[in-house]
Amino acid sequence: MSARTKIVKPIGQEPDELELQVAQSIFDLENSVAELKADLRGLQFSSAKEVEIGHGKKAIILFVPVPLLKQFHKVQARLVRELEKKFSDRHVLLVAQRRIMRKPTRRARVTQMRPRSRTLTAVHEKLLEDLVFPTEIVGKRTKVRVDGSKLIKVFLDRKDHTSLEYKLDTFSATYKKITGKDVVFEFPVASSQE
Repeated sequence: MSARTKIVKPIGQEPDELELQVAQSIFDLENSVAELKADLRGLQFSSAKEVEIGHGKKAIILFVPVPLLKQFHKVQARLVRELEKKFSDRHVLLVAQRRIMRKPTRRARVTQMRPRSRTLTAVHEKLLEDLVFPTEIVGKRTKVRVDGSKLIKVFLDRKDHTSLEYKLDTFSATYKKITGKDVVFEFPVASSQE
């Protein structure tokens, strides 16, 4: 067993330096922390990217195969905390590696319907949910500006306000980098009318 087994790559592709560092960190966690050993044993990730989020800060995005996402969610809070300790000045985000299929054209010989889960919209929606995972999205608004550009406002669950406040800019920058869409994450203001 080595750290290389934590990375799933297509045949012929070699992992880069960052992916090897992350794999080594997860492998070390599996061997040193007794509570995480059973949970981390079968987990693998497909790639890792470093994203510039502005103000000299960086984030690491771990792309995980979709079938393993549920298993990652079980240990995500602890795993992210430990990885952020190892990579001290960077935030760590877990996202599923989803595939977008193009819209069938007249000339394409398509025998099957395209699944809804492979559409651009569905993949972008799931990406939002993956980014903010420990918390839930409670509301969403799309604001269309006068110049035609769109801004998506995402409202997160108020109970996770203290634990996620510092990561909101990271979520926005990461989503913009992956999808090209502007998004703002907020916590809804609690109404005192009740």
